Amino acid sequence: MSDTVVVGLDVGGTSTRATAVSLDGARLGTGRAGGGNPTSHGADRAAAELLAALRAALAEVDPTRVRAGVIGLAGAGRLRADPEGRAAFDRAWAEAGLRCPYTVHGDALVAYASGTAAPDGTVLIAGTGAIAAQVHALRLDRVADGHGWLLGDAGSGFWLGREAVRRLLTDLDRAEAPGELARRVLAELTGSTEVAARPRETAGAVVQAVTRRPPVDLARLAPLVVTAARQGEQAARAIIAEAAALLAESVSRIRPTDATDPVVLGGGLLTGDTPLATVVRAELARRWPAAPLHSAGDGAAAAAWLAARDLPEVTDPAALHARLVPPPT
Repeated sequence: MSDTVVVGLDVGGTSTRATAVSLDGARLGTGRAGGGNPTSHGADRAAAELLAALRAALAEVDPTRVRAGVIGLAGAGRLRADPEGRAAFDRAWAEAGLRCPYTVHGDALVAYASGTAAPDGTVLIAGTGAIAAQVHALRLDRVADGHGWLLGDAGSGFWLGREAVRRLLTDLDRAEAPGELARRVLAELTGSTEVAARPRETAGAVVQAVTRRPPVDLARLAPLVVTAARQGEQAARAIIAEAAALLAESVSRIRPTDATDPVVLGGGLLTGDTPLATVVRAELARRWPAAPLHSAGDGAAAAAWLAARDLPEVTDPAALHARLVPPPT
């Protein structure tokens, strides 16, 4: 069985990671390249990054040994519905020397599989955006939020940044001295913590600084909120508490109140040691006390497991998961 190799890829907007593993759990090669999401970068550039990651992962592997592959990708449905994008990925797959089939799954499913082998459960992801999804028989079932910065992504990094700016603007409207978090946001946006004699002028400068950049760029302010909350700043802690409530509410839209299957937390805001992760875990434990909580781990390894579990020689997918997917560190 160890002669069989599977390939998994975790494709994001900023990086593409690939791994080649044998069914006995040996890590045969890894590769990393730039962002490979065709929605963000276009089909040709995305496929080029995919190929670079694959070639690195297969540098010491005969591609003919690879029996199956899975690509985890945000917007997987859009790729499947786009003949040009799928053709570009097909070419990259073939140029890497691979002749086996591959399957494209959404990144939420891959994140779920990186945290547990259970066929049914829930995944909650909070990074730049936010989404919750119910998993049934290791397929995405019902989904909540993930509607993008304009209409949703409640509790996400973007949401945290936007709320921090809103609170700064409220302080300025009231002609009140900005609090510690607001001062940090003001310095990040304008380069100064000084408030003009007419606070409305400073508010105008803040609005201009925000609107000059892409809206989603507000997510870069999320670490300021996280740091301030960790230090006990009240405004930041209030934002974190509201974000956690919104994320839990997204889960409640799709998850039965009496569910006992696992919940996997993904995205940098929930997998790291952050105040938001702490509050979200407590809220989920309160609502679903019998449900195990797991953190998402290695997405590329999880994608490889998803590719391997349907092979005929795999009779114990859970045991295979333990071999292929390392626990989160």
